[in-house]
Amino acid sequence: MPDVRNCRKCGKIFNYIGGVPICPACREKEEEDFQRIRKYLYENPGATLTQVSTELDVSVETIKRFLREGRLEIANDDGNLLLECENCGRSIKTGRYCQDCERTIASGLRSAASQLRMELDSTNTSDRKSLGMRYLNKEYEKDK
Repeated sequence: MPDVRNCRKCGKIFNYIGGVPICPACREKEEEDFQRIRKYLYENPGATLTQVSTELDVSVETIKRFLREGRLEIANDDGNLLLECENCGRSIKTGRYCQDCERTIASGLRSAASQLRMELDSTNTSDRKSLGMRYLNKEYEKDK
């Protein structure tokens, strides 16, 4: 059964397939906004967030989301107060985390995966079988 939701932007009902819960029409509009922003920044290097927002009539929140998603990057880092690492608070140019925190998070994930692998390897085969999927054998009654 399809997952039906209301679009977060316009309120229309649509079949949700994952990602940001917005309808295809709003998603297309956002992509057009992104392309306009990208073109504007290419033609006007060093433009501020306010300039881009005002000139293109795109909300500051939308531009910030593109920065968080890593689709845009702040050109200069002169006292950037716009984006901060969600972990340590350091000023960043794009994404959600600074490079140091990204490395720490990735290292932690690798370590956890390695530990799980070692634990699985250390269990004996009978224990491993008990972890597997079970299938139900079902006999169907023929017409009585």
